Amino acid sequence: MRHIPNILTALRLAAAPATAWLLVIGNYTAAFGFFVFAGLSDAADGYLAKRYSLSTRFGRILDPAADKALMLAAFATLSYLGDVPVWLTALVIGRDIFIVTGIGVLMLLGTPVRIAPLLIGKLSTALQVLYIAGHLASAAFDFSLDAVVPWDAYGLGLVTALSALAYAWVGGNALRAPVPRANVQA
Repeated sequence: MRHIPNILTALRLAAAPATAWLLVIGNYTAAFGFFVFAGLSDAADGYLAKRYSLSTRFGRILDPAADKALMLAAFATLSYLGDVPVWLTALVIGRDIFIVTGIGVLMLLGTPVRIAPLLIGKLSTALQVLYIAGHLASAAFDFSLDAVVPWDAYGLGLVTALSALAYAWVGGNALRAPVPRANVQA
């Protein structure tokens, strides 16, 4: 029972290249199914880890990596296929690279920073999932998104950019915060 959340997360990680491959070969229904499975497994592993205290250090690292791998695969492949604008994919991936790089720089500098998702970051991630799910569903079930395209990309791009700016603000504040000095007696 202890390893079930990590197994679900590992399956979600495997769903990333599988989803991309299914999209490339034109099996949109199966790609959509893998994406839905990944979403459900994310909810299930999170619930099990919290409810039954099955959280592990490995799982805390693997879980967000699996989420990011799935979104990277979906955005990159849908851009390659011409369904998602390349600029939006670059913005989504760039934001994640920016955040991870910023955290790394702060850690290298020894800057104390609390790593926690911001509300705008959660909103950005939720909208990214909805955007990809909508585009995958459109391809899988052959319905048009003409009523929302390209405005869905513009809205997601705006929220993603605002999220990156919010994380930059947090990082900048961490750099400007005074570092507490130890009491030294002579």
